[in-house]
Amino acid sequence: MTQQVRGVVAPGKGEKVRIETIVVPDAGPGEAVVKVQACGVCHTDLHYREGGINDEFPFLLGHEAAGIVESVGEGVTEVAPGDFVILNWRAVCHECRACRRGRPWYCFNTHNAKQPMTLTDGTALTPALGIGAFAEKTLVAAGQCTKVDPSASPAAAGLLGCGVMAGIGAALNTGNVQRGDSVAVIGCGGVGAASVAGARLAGAAKIIAVDLDERKLEWARSLGATHTVDAGSDDVVEAIRELTDGNGADVVIEAVGRPETYQQAFYARDLAGTVVLVGVPTPEMKLELPLLDVFGRGGALKSSWYGDCLPSRDFPMLIDLYQQGRLDLDAFVSETIGLEDIEEAFAKMHRGEVLRSVVMF
Repeated sequence: MTQQVRGVVAPGKGEKVRIETIVVPDAGPGEAVVKVQACGVCHTDLHYREGGINDEFPFLLGHEAAGIVESVGEGVTEVAPGDFVILNWRAVCHECRACRRGRPWYCFNTHNAKQPMTLTDGTALTPALGIGAFAEKTLVAAGQCTKVDPSASPAAAGLLGCGVMAGIGAALNTGNVQRGDSVAVIGCGGVGAASVAGARLAGAAKIIAVDLDERKLEWARSLGATHTVDAGSDDVVEAIRELTDGNGADVVIEAVGRPETYQQAFYARDLAGTVVLVGVPTPEMKLELPLLDVFGRGGALKSSWYGDCLPSRDFPMLIDLYQQGRLDLDAFVSETIGLEDIEEAFAKMHRGEVLRSVVMF
C-alpha cells in the first residue's frame, strides 16, 4: 500500500519550493522505505532548485539525512526495519570496473530506487541525489542506507550523508593527510570547515584556514584551525608560504570551486605537495595554468568525489569518533528548522550565516 507524506518540491527552475503531498510506494526488491528524522539543507539542493544540476523537474529535494528504516523489499539483507541509518548517494554496485578493482569508493554505477515517488496526480518526482529526504518518508535503494549507532543525534549524524563527509573525506581519503603535515583549506563553509576537522583528525601539525568571512574563519578555528588567513586583505599564496617556512603546505584543499581559488591552491602547495578540489565548479568555468608549472611542481592534483568515501566503512567509524568526543558533528548544526523554513534556510546559507540548517521531523 502506498503512503502519502509531506515533502518539499522544486517545481521549476528558480521557482520557490513548495510543500506538497508525496506518494511513497511500498519498498520493492532491493529497496527500503525510511522514516526521515533529520535532513540538512545543502548547497546541492539549491543547485537543483536553480537548475544547476539538470532540468528533470519537479525535484523532491533533500539528501543529507538520517532516519529509521520502516520497511524493506525482497532480497534486502543489509538493513532491517527499526535500524537507524544515514542515507547516502553512493550505493555501490559491486559490479562496475571500479568495484571489480577493489575501489568501490569510485563506483561508477551507484544504485537508486527503481520505483518513482510521485505527486498525487501521478507526476513523477526526481529525488535529489537519488534520495529526496525533505519528506517525512522516502524510498531509496537499500544500499543507500548505512546502519550506525542509534544513540547518535539524527541532526548531527545526517550531515555525514553529504557535506561533512565530503570535507572530512577530502582530507582523510583524497588528500591522505598524515601526522605532522601542514594543511591549508581555502573556503571554510560547511565542506571546508569539515576539511579542517578532517585534517585535525589525521593529526596535521598546522591547519591554515582561508576565507573572506571572519565568521567562517571563527568556525574553522573552533574545529581545529591553528592559523587563519583573511583572503580579502592578504595575499593568500604568500600568507600560506610564510606560515610554512616559505615552502607551501603539504596538502591544500580547495573548497570553493572557482578557477582563481584553485590557482591559489596550486601555487600555495609545497613542491610535490597535493591539491584537492572538493569545491564544485559550474560548467562554464575554465582553468588555465602553465603546463611547465604543472610538470615542475610535481605532486598530485586530485578531485574529491564525496570525499572518496565508502559509506559502509566511513560512516560507522566517524559516528564512533563523534560518540567518543573526538569529532564535533554537533558544531555543524547551526539551527534546526521545519519544512516550511527551507527557503529562508537557503537565503541564510547564501549569506554565509550558517554552517547547516537542519530540518527536523
